[in-house]
Formats: sequence, C-alpha cells, structure tokens
Amino acid sequence: MNAAQHINPEKLLSVLFYSPNATAVYQGENLKILTANKAMLDFWGKDRSVVGKNFIDALPELINQPFIDILKEVWNSGKTFTAKDTSAILKVDGVLQEFFFDFEYKAILDNEGKTEYILHTAFEVSERIAAWKVVDEKSRAEQELTEELRAINEEYQATNEDLLSKNENLLILEVNLQNAIEVLHEKEQRFRRMIEHSPVAMASLKGKSFIVDALNDKMLDIWGKAKSVLGLPLRDALPELETQSFLGVLDEVYETHVPFKGKEIKVMISVNKVLTERYLNFVYHPVFELGSQEKLILIVANDVTEEVLARKEVTDINSRLEVALEAGYLGYGEIDLTTSKMIMTDQFKLNHGFKLEEEISYAKFLNTILPDYREKFQQIIKNSIINNDIYKTEYPITLKDGNLRWLEVHGKPRYDNDGNANRVVAMVSDITERKLFDQRREDFLSVASHELKTPITILKASLQYLDRIKDRPFGDKHAQMIEQSLKYVDRMTDMVNDLLNVKRLSEGQLQIEKRWFNLSEMLQETCNHIRLDGKYNLKIGGDESINVFADENRIDQVVINFVNNAVKYAPSSTNIYIYFEKIEENIKVSVTDYGDGIQENLLPNLFGRYYRASHSGKDYSGLGLGLYICAEIIKAHKGQIGVDSKVGEGSTFWFIIPLEKLDS
Repeated sequence: MNAAQHINPEKLLSVLFYSPNATAVYQGENLKILTANKAMLDFWGKDRSVVGKNFIDALPELINQPFIDILKEVWNSGKTFTAKDTSAILKVDGVLQEFFFDFEYKAILDNEGKTEYILHTAFEVSERIAAWKVVDEKSRAEQELTEELRAINEEYQATNEDLLSKNENLLILEVNLQNAIEVLHEKEQRFRRMIEHSPVAMASLKGKSFIVDALNDKMLDIWGKAKSVLGLPLRDALPELETQSFLGVLDEVYETHVPFKGKEIKVMISVNKVLTERYLNFVYHPVFELGSQEKLILIVANDVTEEVLARKEVTDINSRLEVALEAGYLGYGEIDLTTSKMIMTDQFKLNHGFKLEEEISYAKFLNTILPDYREKFQQIIKNSIINNDIYKTEYPITLKDGNLRWLEVHGKPRYDNDGNANRVVAMVSDITERKLFDQRREDFLSVASHELKTPITILKASLQYLDRIKDRPFGDKHAQMIEQSLKYVDRMTDMVNDLLNVKRLSEGQLQIEKRWFNLSEMLQETCNHIRLDGKYNLKIGGDESINVFADENRIDQVVINFVNNAVKYAPSSTNIYIYFEKIEENIKVSVTDYGDGIQENLLPNLFGRYYRASHSGKDYSGLGLGLYICAEIIKAHKGQIGVDSKVGEGSTFWFIIPLEKLDS
C-alpha cells in the first residue's frame, strides 16, 4: 500500500506546487490535471489555465506520442511507469520543439488498491542527450576513420608488394592517403572546436598520463586555471587533486572503459593559491583518439556549487529553527478549516496539556481555552481570515491537574487557489512565567509606593510637629518624635538600599570584594540589633577554625536577611539557630527558626524578584527584594542558596559557598 494515501490530498497538492522539481498530478480515466507546478508548466510551455483540463485537451501535441496511452495504462493497472532519456515533442512559445526527459508516472492507490491519483515527476536531460550525441558522433567518426585507415593500409601494403609494376597506383594511393589525413585533421579540429564552443564545461585527457588535450573556457572557470594547463598532465595542471579521489577514478575509467558519473561531488580547487570548495555534476567517458588506438577521457561537467550551498543553507536554517523552537518551547499547529482537523507538533500538545498520542480536533483544542477568552480567540481568528492579516493574542488554559497556564499564540491564515481560507497556522509559546513576573512587578510597585509613602508621611508629620514645638524646652515629646523619625528614616534607607542593589544586579555592577576571614568571628558579631532588642536568642554553632575567601560584608548581609526574616515571619520562635559546617570543599551556613513554617507551593518562588508572600494569612512590610538580592550575592560567589520548611515546624534558610580561593 502506498504511504501517500495517508497524506491529506489538499496538503499534498500544496506541497507539490512548491516543489523545485517538475511535478503534476492527474486523476480519472480522462487524466484530469489536478495541479502542475511552475517547473512542469515551463516544460509544457503552458500557463496555469491548463490546470483542471484533461491531459489530451491541455497538450494536444502529444496525441500521436506514446505518453497518453502510457498514462491510461498506469491508471488502469495501478503500476508505476518510469523512463529515461525519452524524446517528447512539445509546443513551447508556439513552436514544436524536441526535448528529452527522465520521468515517472507513479500510481497513488487508495485503501482498496485502486488508482486514486497519478503523480508525474520529470527532469529535463536534453543537455545530457546533446552531450552524448556529441560523444557518439565522435566515436562513429573515429570508427569510420579507423576502418578507412585500415583499408588504406591494406591497400598500401598490397601496392607496396607490387611496387615495381604498379608505381602509378602507388602515387595514387599516396595522394588518397594525404587526402585522408587532411580529412582526419579536419575532423580532429571540428572535435576540438566542439569542445571549445560547447555550452557546458568540457575537456579531453589524452593517454594514461591524462594529458590535457583540449578544453573550453567553462572548464577553465571550474578549474580556476588559465590555458597554460594545455599539454600538461592532469596531476601537474591540478596538483591539489593528488590527495583527492578523482585521479584514482580516472585510472579506473581508463582501464575498464566504463564511464563514471558523479553527482554533486565535492572537490577542492586551488584558485589563486586558495583552496576553494566546489560541487560538480560530471561524467568521465572513455573514447579512442581519432586515427589511433590511444584512449581519450572526455569530461563533461556542470558546476552546481550555488545550488548545493543554497540547499545546505536552507537545511542549516531549518535545523537552527528547530533548535530555536525546542529551546523556546514553541509549538506549531495547523487548523484545517474544511475538516476541523488539526496537525501539531509535540510541543504544541504539551503546551495545552495534551498527551502526545492524543488526536486533537479544533473543537477539543478550543475547549482548553477558558470560556471568557474562547469567544475572543475565535473572533480574532475570523478577523484575521477576513483581513488576511497576522493575528496575535493570549489566553489562559486549565490543565487536568487544575493548574492555570498562560499561552501566547500568533499566526496567519492560508488560502487556496480560489482565494478561500482553508487553514490557519499557529505558533504557541508558554508565557506563564512572564505573566507571573509581570503580576509580581505590579504587586511590587503597589507595595513599594505604599511602603515608602507610609514612613514619609509619618516622618513628615513628626517634623511638622517638631517644628511647632521647636521653641519649647526640650522634652519627652521631642525625644519621642526624633526616635520615631530616625526609625522610619532607617526603614526608608533599607528600602532604598534594596532598590539600589537590584539596580546594580540588573546592570551587572554588583561588586564582590573577596578576602580571607574567620567565619565564626563574623557570625558572632552579626545581628547585634537582634541581640540588643532582647526578645530573641541567637545560638551560633560550628567549626570555629573555618576560614573562607569571600566578601565578608555581602555574606554578613545574607545572614542578617535570613535572621530578619526569622524574626519577621516566626515571631513565636524566640530561639534562632545559626549553624555552619564544612561539607567536602564547601562551607554551608544555615539559619533555623521553629515558627509557623512556609507552604510548600510558595518555596520555589521565595528567591524571585518582586516576590512577596504572605505567611499564615498575614501580610508584612517590605519590598520583597531581600531574598532575591541574597540569591544573587551567593550566585556571584559561585554558590547555592535554598530553603527547607514544613508548615507548623519551622524553616531553615541556607547557602553553600566554595572554600577554595577563587579568581577575583
């Protein structure tokens, strides 16, 4: 059974239309032309008006040629027909002309084994036939001359034996021989002129040393050489071939008399002393030199470098596109508007929560979109079809596990030859993280404005009050207002420092100044503000001999942030434990509290920028930047950062940095 029967017919016709090879598709006993691409129309000398006509009506010049009968036989039998070097008389530009083709009539069978379509592919080989005709003409001329010379030689020998009695005949034979030599010389000259003026690259190599006997400018262009190579052995004319396979192939052709055909063969040619990569289609064909038994190798070549490199470039582009699609989690889908069927990549299915083996219809795809967005999506598609325009939109979906995911889709409709929209293509990417980031940023701006506005308002009120009582004797109210003002100035300073640190991180300007210091000594001196408050006990434990090479101030900043979070989010845990230990070639520092703990679903986001989670249903002041800054500091030390927490049991924030000295 032919695999093509599973391909959507309309899609197949669309694909074939863009094929670079001459292609046409026929149907029915009358051989109706369903489609023909530009290459095939050019061969026929017709335009697209022949599409939809019966084959005999579209190309009446083929009535007395075998092709119509062959097509009917293929249709009735279901057997594919292939032919090479076949002559066809076609009417091109109003003139009947002879062309030669390699072609195939391929029967495409349906599920019942009957012919559903005939796929016609063709390749013009007129130039190849012309070249072979030249070779055959030379061979025939050579044979004729060889036979003529042999007859002359026989006659000459007979005459020589009777020289004394047939002197007059000898003179006549000498004249005839001279005439034959002149004819031979003329034919050799014609052969050389044929090579020199050939529309394709040609050269002849004489003898076992492959002396360059004749060649044209097109062959010189391929070789990148001048006419000075004439008379040189090929090894001397093209020394760069010594390390390539071509000389060995020539030896084999010379010995076996079997021609060699190469297709898109890579050759390195020295052009102006620079090795240049080229790709050639060529033929090595052995012939006998005119008038002798010494063999010639006739070379006919065509430079296809541009075509091969262009194809490789397309392949490379497609490969890079595939890599980009995979790296960006981009999915491709296509909707058939006539059947409501869809084809899609695996990533498209994964983005929408489908299993890879599922068959997805347009209706099933729409049901993944939340109802509030589904009608909007359909309207956008309709508008895109009406306006023949690119569409772009976003929509949320709910996965089978209940999680919400945001997707971004863009694409464009496609139309058939009659201008009717028959399909819509779509590129889908998962933008859930971006949406979450945008939401966090909006939340951050709201929080930041509030957090900064509150201390400014209080500070302003305190200063206004102090201004009213500035002339009174200094009292408790003055001290209270000054203490309150300093407290909120410190809070604003901390928030401004966080914002400045985030800006430096974004610009890659966070400075890390490493030096050797004793970790235990640093931890004993940290968080004095907590100790002075007297509400919490800091318990520090670990190997007091550990020295690290790091930025002491930045490491202290991380520890202080961990302790402040413990105080803020676990107020009931009066004991806060700081523990440090050596793990292989690393040092691990942990800060543990025994408060309410953090919900598991919140843990992956704690170190994200602008993330500000509520604990136990409570909201706390702050910009949500502290842990993000800590993560970037540890990242700059080539370390790791994390948190372990269980609701009702408490939390442990930790980081790991290398003990070894790093390049500064």
